[in-house]
Formats: sequence, structure tokens, C-alpha cells
Amino acid sequence: MKSDEVIDILKNDGVGVFPTDTLYGIVGSAFSKKAVERIYDVKGRGENKPFIVLISQVSDLNFFGINLALDQLSYLDSVWPGPVSVILPCLSEEFFYIHRGTQSIAFRVPSGENVRAFLQKTGPLVAPSANPQGLDPAYTIEEARKYFGDDVDFYVDEGEKRAKPSTIVSMVSGEPVVLRK
Repeated sequence: MKSDEVIDILKNDGVGVFPTDTLYGIVGSAFSKKAVERIYDVKGRGENKPFIVLISQVSDLNFFGINLALDQLSYLDSVWPGPVSVILPCLSEEFFYIHRGTQSIAFRVPSGENVRAFLQKTGPLVAPSANPQGLDPAYTIEEARKYFGDDVDFYVDEGEKRAKPSTIVSMVSGEPVVLRK
């Protein structure tokens, strides 16, 4: 499937399996409540467990009403792009369907230039790992197809993806606190 077709699907509430810089993710537009809810259904994920949102650059945080102090921006510049997901306060009720009442969202700027260029075209994407709740992540498209079959709209194959999951850092209280290395 061509990149333009995938972008069109994502801009129209679609979801699919896509290679991130770490693992395959099941992705959908972070601005589509319909796509986000569909990913919860497809993954069989607990309703109260928020997804990571991939963004192309720090300024994309503005879409979510997130304003940071200079020292926080400096920290983000030191870890992004890269395999570090940072949990930031998001008080907007508009994004309740993403933060699930936690008033915070985990964001990541992927290290891969191709992924960031793709995100510039699609806008921010929710991107949990491509696996049903409780099962191992799909390391190949074949494994993802066994998990999801026709429940997703597309698959983008980039061979085997076996990177470690991202480090998780919370900045909800302002200072960075590592939750998972």
C-alpha cells in the first residue's frame, strides 16, 4: 500500500499496523476519537490505560494545549528524537478520550527520520504496540496479521522490528522522573 493511501486512511478515522522506531504499533489519528476507541476494541485494552502519542516535533505539543517551561523544553530537546516517552500534564477535557481521566498523556518524538516525516503528513498518532492486551508484541507483519486479521485497515511491512520498548519518564510534577528504563 502506498504512503499516500495510508495517510488518507489515517485522516479518515482508519487504523493500521505501522513500524515505529521501536516496534510495530497499531496506529490511528490522535485527533480521531473514533480511531482511538477502535484501537481499544481491537487490542482488547483496558479502558483506563492511555496510549502513547507519537509526534513529529516538540511544537506538536501545542495541539494538545501543553505549555512548558524553558527547563522542561530543554529536557525534551535532550531526549527527543529518541526512544523516550514523556508523560506530560494535559488538562484539556477535549482529549479525555486519550488521557482517560489521568489528565496526562505520554508523548514521543521517534528517532527515525522517515517516521517523523510521516507524522508531519498525518499529524500526531496514538501508537500502542501491535498486540492484544497481555500478549507479546508483534515483531513481524505476519505476527500482527495473526493478531488482527481484517480488524485493521492496513499493514505496513518493514521487516522484523525488535527494539526494546521506550523509556518512560513522567514530567507531570514538572521535574523528569524515570518510571521505566
